[in-house]
Amino acid sequence: MPLVVGVSFRKVGKVYYFDPGELTPREGDFVIAETARGVEFGEVMTGTREVSEEELVAPLKKILRIATGNDLEQAASNRENEKHAMEVCQRKIAEHRLPMKLIDAECSFDGGQMTFSFSSEGRVDFRELVKDLAGKLKTKVQLHQIGVRDEAKLIGGYGTCGRELCCTNFLASFQPVSMKMAKDQSLFLNPAKFSGVCGKLMCCLRYEHDVYKEARERLPAVGALVATERGNGKVVDVNVITGMLSVEIEGPVTIVVPAHELNLAGCCRRHGIGCPMKESNCKPLASGQ
Repeated sequence: MPLVVGVSFRKVGKVYYFDPGELTPREGDFVIAETARGVEFGEVMTGTREVSEEELVAPLKKILRIATGNDLEQAASNRENEKHAMEVCQRKIAEHRLPMKLIDAECSFDGGQMTFSFSSEGRVDFRELVKDLAGKLKTKVQLHQIGVRDEAKLIGGYGTCGRELCCTNFLASFQPVSMKMAKDQSLFLNPAKFSGVCGKLMCCLRYEHDVYKEARERLPAVGALVATERGNGKVVDVNVITGMLSVEIEGPVTIVVPAHELNLAGCCRRHGIGCPMKESNCKPLASGQ
């Protein structure tokens, strides 16, 4: 298996694999690497290790060198240039009266290109703005429109949990998050209760979803018929974390019983005891309760 080094070119950015060649960069080192966009300055996120061919995107580009003192000075100078470019771009956006919110500026390592990220509610014709900025900054200019999740990642902030936003702190890429995940975790289906500062469903809904999903497969669904010591009853609520079932029996009376105390072997998860399991949505409870 080939030896690679994981490098990121932005704070909490995606990690890309590179061929270290004869070099031995360690985690935390700054390096100069050959990328599809040209020579770039990045930070080593994972030291030299072996990975399978399936994990790589060919062709594997090389680490050119460990960053020197001059490289570090160049990177620092680029950060200052980005601040200046942000001020210039902000003024030009106002002059052109464009409905866009400037988020970030990124200078290529050699200073030959400045890339601006912005958000907007709709499409923006920024062709004249690009020409104006290129003439003012004396460099190639690109503008990229980004979504609200990327905007939150770049700006940063704190979530309702009181911690720094996951996307700003450690999430290198976004994964799909759906209302079904909230439903599987027995959350009240009110998006306002579990939406992040970006207005989208919180990324953390995904973290424990697989655990909840596996646990639910071992428990009867709401509406299933189960046999208890006090007679047969219908499941009206399921606590996935504790494994407790709220069962409505004759009376009507609702009792709370641990699922592991019930004889659920071979029961249909959706319909419970007595189900011949001939319908397409029928399936037996998963073992391991």
